[in-house]
Amino acid sequence: MTKTLAALFYKKMKTPKVTTIKLHKQSQLLELAFADGLQAQLSAEFLRVHSPSAEVQGHGQPVLVAGKQNVKILAIKAVGHYAVRLIFSDGHDSGIYSWNWLHRLSSSQADLWLNYQQKLAQHKAQEALQIPVHVQFGKD
Repeated sequence: MTKTLAALFYKKMKTPKVTTIKLHKQSQLLELAFADGLQAQLSAEFLRVHSPSAEVQGHGQPVLVAGKQNVKILAIKAVGHYAVRLIFSDGHDSGIYSWNWLHRLSSSQADLWLNYQQKLAQHKAQEALQIPVHVQFGKD
C-alpha cells in the first residue's frame, strides 16, 4: 500500500497533544505542556498579539497588534479535542488556538517575541517621524 503525500505530510506535521493547560491569573501566564515533553509559559500579551484569528493574521499578511501590555485572559473555552478559544479583556475572542498553533508558539516563543518587539519598535519610530497636519476649511 502506498501512502499519499497528504498522509506523509500529516504524519510529519502531527502535533503532540496538550497534556497541561493552566492559566495563572495573577501573572497572566498560560502554562502548557505537550506529550512530546515541550513545556512553555506564554504571556497573555504574547498570545493576544499572536492570535490565529483572521483579524490578526490578516488572511496571510499578519497585522501588527500594539498596546496589549495590560491585556488579560478572562476565560479559556475548549474547542473539541484539538483547540481552545481564549477570551481577552480587550474583547478579542475570535482566535481558535489549536494544539498545533500553541505548539508552534511554544517552540518558537523567543524568536517570535523578538520579531514582534522589532516590528513594534519600527512602527513606533515611523509614527514619531510623522508630522501632524491640521487643515481647516473656512467659509468663502
